[in-house]
Amino acid sequence: MEHAPTASAYYIAGGGAGDLHETLVLSLDAAVQSLNTIVQLHFEKTLEKKRAVDAQKQELWRLFLLFFLFLAIILSGVNQTGRIQCRHVWAPLGLLSLAHLAFYAAVAHHLRCINGFRYQRRCHKLTLSLATERLKAVRNRYLSCGGGEGAVMSAAEVEVPYQEPPESYLGKFKRSWALHFVFLLCTFGFMVASSVVVLCF
Repeated sequence: MEHAPTASAYYIAGGGAGDLHETLVLSLDAAVQSLNTIVQLHFEKTLEKKRAVDAQKQELWRLFLLFFLFLAIILSGVNQTGRIQCRHVWAPLGLLSLAHLAFYAAVAHHLRCINGFRYQRRCHKLTLSLATERLKAVRNRYLSCGGGEGAVMSAAEVEVPYQEPPESYLGKFKRSWALHFVFLLCTFGFMVASSVVVLCF
């Protein structure tokens, strides 16, 4: 995706004999306006993705609180009842297994959304940074031309291609997945061990 200027642009012919071609040019004033629009667009998109990430994080924290409350109720019930014996340990363990699977599926969904929004936000931030640099360069050129009366520039100098982070940036998402998975396994192991100890020893 590339952002190209659309206002006050026109073509000029150029090239030598046998190599005639047209180049899209526009005034410096139109270039500044075009880049200002691009900067504003990606700034708003960056804020929008940040709000989306924050909303998903709040939902994730609520999910964690509900899950730990459920685990506390299960552990408390296993600890207080006197009718469940060691041979019945499969009942709380089966319930815990189902709860952990449901929790993992819910966390995976929220993490997928969070990582997607973070990636998009990073793309918009990189594109915003490039557009800001182009805007500064055009403004400096605008000022050096004394207001830009009659000055033109190639549209290619104003185009801002959509930026994406390097492949290494995706590594942080994989680490996040791994940490949540390890945490879930540790929680499951602790609950299983606690249930077995309470019922069998």
